[in-house]
Amino acid sequence: MMSTIRLSEFPGLTKNSDFHGMDEEVSTGTTLLACEYKDGVMLAADCRTSRGSLVVNRESNKLTPVSENILCCRSGSAADTQAIAKAVRYNLDMYNVMMGETAPVETVAYMFKSICYEYRDSLTAGILIGGWDKIKGGQVYSIPLGGMCVRQPYTSGGSGSVYLHAFMSANYKKDMSKEECRDLLVKGIASAVEFDGSSGGSCRWASITKDGIE
Repeated sequence: MMSTIRLSEFPGLTKNSDFHGMDEEVSTGTTLLACEYKDGVMLAADCRTSRGSLVVNRESNKLTPVSENILCCRSGSAADTQAIAKAVRYNLDMYNVMMGETAPVETVAYMFKSICYEYRDSLTAGILIGGWDKIKGGQVYSIPLGGMCVRQPYTSGGSGSVYLHAFMSANYKKDMSKEECRDLLVKGIASAVEFDGSSGGSCRWASITKDGIE
């Protein structure tokens, strides 16, 4: 038998906002990592999404496919970052039809950058882009809040990234093997999750090479 309790019976609990920040938007407060290695790039992310102090999903997938050879990692407002990724995929489809070829990773990164910069005052979005193309091979681009775009051999994003700068600087090596890169990113995500209350859940990772996304 189901029972109903009126909130009016409990002074101080009279609206949804009193329940653990339920009036706040869903956020991918998170830990993201992306790294170039010998044969391509690898991206990794935790799986927690939250609304205020409430964990709404422990197994969220923050690795979003953009094309057959490009992924993006999203942090900030879940709604904002999903909308940006959808807009870029639409523009990318138009580019591929008009140009008759797949867009390079750098071009896709600047598609993200143009949206994030143009709407920087209304969007809460940090994006990491990783991909492989025949022009420059494996590439990692970072687009933090504000819309700047820069290529880096490795980068981190999200609320947990503050715990990773020294870790990645001390442990990153150029031309790592796939296994070395995977172990580095998984250890990085695990160490950030230990200290960052907005990160948690599992660690998802993906590798991108000339053969596509794994």
